[in-house]
Amino acid sequence: MKPKDIYTDQTYSYLALRNAVGWIGILLPFVLIIGMLLIFNGETIQKTISQYYYTGMRDVFVGALCAIALFMFFYKGYSKWDNWTGNLAGLFAIGIAWFPTSPTEPQNFIGAIHFVCASIFFLILAGFSILIFTKQGPNPTQQKLKRNIIYVICGLAIIVCMIAIVIYFNFFHYPASGSHFVFWAETVALIAFGVSWLTKGGTLYPDK
Repeated sequence: MKPKDIYTDQTYSYLALRNAVGWIGILLPFVLIIGMLLIFNGETIQKTISQYYYTGMRDVFVGALCAIALFMFFYKGYSKWDNWTGNLAGLFAIGIAWFPTSPTEPQNFIGAIHFVCASIFFLILAGFSILIFTKQGPNPTQQKLKRNIIYVICGLAIIVCMIAIVIYFNFFHYPASGSHFVFWAETVALIAFGVSWLTKGGTLYPDK
């Protein structure tokens, strides 16, 4: 096999991993819902995605986070800053999985760690989309410019969802409420994360 062929295969493998991470983010909330419905006959939609830790879908929830974390740890960007950002994202993804949210309110110490890890993790994902993925050379292609628009929209969507969750918890949240607002806000943020990584993986507007 020629060195060029090896390089091409490695490139496609790396793009495939990016796509896989994107699909994990997009599909995770819906897999959790469907799994609860078809396998466990339980309450399909929890108040938050993290609440699935206390359901029969715990292994899927934790496994998906660990898969994302593993990729982030091995992510190689264009600079050391990119790599350190990926390592931090992986670290906080592990924190989300290993420090579960509290089963009941108010949040205990472990639940508080979970909340901090989740908040920072999503902010890092937004930073990836807005600051890292939009980097470009002096003569970007039209496809690259289109991808940059997607990255910025996805990053802003994640930030808006996080702000909405904070506002909800501070002004509209009642402990006994059965609202699923946080679940759907987190779902939108995960979809935005997934679309951003699918775009980075060459699924949307790839260069020829």
